[in-house]
Amino acid sequence: MNNIIKPEWDVPGKVSAFCTTRRGGVSVKPFDTFNLAQHVGDDEYAVQANRELLGRDFGLPTEPCWLNQTHSTRVVTLSGAEQFDSDADAAITHETDMIAVVMTADCLPVLICNRQGSEVAAVHAGWRGLAEGILTTTLDAMTSSVDELLAWIGPAVSQQHFEIGDEVRQIFVDKQPEATYRFIASRPGHWLCNLPGLAADELDRQGLGGVYLSGLCSYDDGENFYSYRREKTTGRMASLIWINADA
Repeated sequence: MNNIIKPEWDVPGKVSAFCTTRRGGVSVKPFDTFNLAQHVGDDEYAVQANRELLGRDFGLPTEPCWLNQTHSTRVVTLSGAEQFDSDADAAITHETDMIAVVMTADCLPVLICNRQGSEVAAVHAGWRGLAEGILTTTLDAMTSSVDELLAWIGPAVSQQHFEIGDEVRQIFVDKQPEATYRFIASRPGHWLCNLPGLAADELDRQGLGGVYLSGLCSYDDGENFYSYRREKTTGRMASLIWINADA
């Protein structure tokens, strides 16, 4: 596997998008090696060096617009003319070379683009954000018609490694009774939850023009991905998307 993962989806060439792996940076254990998060206990100089490597090695046009993710449903719009409130879990932009980015280590990174390549978004969706509607809130904040939007769901914890209790399952089932098929009983009072599947279902219900799943499990693949459930103290991958000014 390369040091980044590029979505396989049918979007215009002027849109760039990828997800980092844990490989290729300078952080030491347990953040080895390409941790991009400042809030997880890693050395701040190592994180800054990794962010500089990210920009240099992958030809980023500008510094990504890093968010302070709080498992909320807050969405911000990125504009070169304005400061943005970084306390959010999704970012949208219509402007070229404005990089929307989210960080994950089991939660869902969801990248969204319209077919024209004139609007993009990055969404961080853990189970709380997903249950509270972060995806639908993001779609509502976008100006594109939903049938013109495509979404890619990146590496995240897979169903076999994501056990939750009755109370979490009930939150989803109360909102969408048909969600029951996304849960498998594991032991009394506990269920294995298909988080990417729940996200894909929500996007489908909203009428998106296409939903693409990476099928990659952050928990299973410790060589390439950070996983909070597997390691607790660990780094974060980044999923980025932007519209190229030079295209």
